Amino acid sequence: MKLEAVVVPVSDVDRAKQFYKGLGWREDADVLVDEGFHVIQMTPPGSACSIHFGIGLPPAPPGSIAGMLLAVTDVEAARAELVEHGADVSEIFHDAGGGLAVRADPATHAPGPDPERRSYASYATFADPDGNTWVLQELTTRLPGR
Repeated sequence: MKLEAVVVPVSDVDRAKQFYKGLGWREDADVLVDEGFHVIQMTPPGSACSIHFGIGLPPAPPGSIAGMLLAVTDVEAARAELVEHGADVSEIFHDAGGGLAVRADPATHAPGPDPERRSYASYATFADPDGNTWVLQELTTRLPGR
């Protein structure tokens, strides 16, 4: 099995489409069947998994998706690219306790990339116009078996 797509709830389909296109994401499909069903599929650069948003998809409040991970090989470069494309991206941070997973509590975040630049340990975050949040996670070496 492979994760193919994640539904991202948005309030304005056109605004969301422009936001993600502005980040440089590929538009794979824009299918308008009728007033009750419109789906857009977009894919981040280099990703095998896409996002869907539109009208008539499984219901969820706009902005209710939090912490979707985007694996990047260089968190500083990825952050700079998103900022260049107009995204409001947080400063880079790592877990103050030395963990390899991002915690929701900002009190556990220490400024800057992980001091040892360990894989899975450096992050930055941003949100789309509806407040759905994304986490950039620097991943240079995968865990065994991955």
